[in-house]
Amino acid sequence: MESLDLGSYQIVRESQMAAVQKLGKMPANLCTLSYCTPDPNFRFSELGADEADTVFFMPEHTEFDIYVPAGAQTAYVSFDQQAFLEDARTLNPSQWENTPQQLQQLQTAQQAALKGAISQWFNTTAALNEAHTVVDEGLMHRLLLESILHVATTSKMQESQPAPVERARAFHICRMARAFVEDSLTIDAVPTVTDICRTIGVSERALQYAFRAYVDMSPVNYLRLCRLNRVRTTLRVSDPQATTVTAVAMRFGFLHLGRFAQDYRQVFDEPPSVTLAS
Repeated sequence: MESLDLGSYQIVRESQMAAVQKLGKMPANLCTLSYCTPDPNFRFSELGADEADTVFFMPEHTEFDIYVPAGAQTAYVSFDQQAFLEDARTLNPSQWENTPQQLQQLQTAQQAALKGAISQWFNTTAALNEAHTVVDEGLMHRLLLESILHVATTSKMQESQPAPVERARAFHICRMARAFVEDSLTIDAVPTVTDICRTIGVSERALQYAFRAYVDMSPVNYLRLCRLNRVRTTLRVSDPQATTVTAVAMRFGFLHLGRFAQDYRQVFDEPPSVTLAS
């Protein structure tokens, strides 16, 4: 991951060596413009990035759920929403008159321009740092905003073209499943696939399909990963004198301790005993 912190602006560029899911919510008056290399498995909430020219605009207060497959490259610029909208309405009032309230998928011939601008900012900043040259921060912000505006105001929103019904249904199913799993693990209950299907009212086949579309893995593997994360969270806050790895592992349904230790190390790159001791 590479990142540039320019005060109220931030640029991040990532290459994923392994699949990753990101959950969160945008703070007030902060928005992002982002892209992903075309990949049929990439998912930004209920939207995909099958086409090479897709760019995403995410406004303030947006809850997001992103799945990035292994091998994909992503990048985003985060910036002041109010300043952006003021200029966007000047350049393209018909499109930006109303403030977007949710994630927008933009189709634009300018994705290459956004990639180029991001690369240029990384290169320029590195060169300035190497030369020990200080540039006015206000000028940096203005030039970066111009790059963003060029992409966003020459793009066409796809509000009237929702994601395919099956993808939207899969997203809805998995959001309900994830909420149930998190609530269960919070009270130290170990949920099963049967529990999920019964609670949200879907068949196992529908759940399988939904999770393949949602995070490109089976519900069983997703549950295992959630339980591993809960074990790690518990180990990190536990007193090593008062508990053991075995006790925590079994508390979250890992009865085959050898398999558990192997999976834990593969996911977190350290044995559980190290996590507990740190």
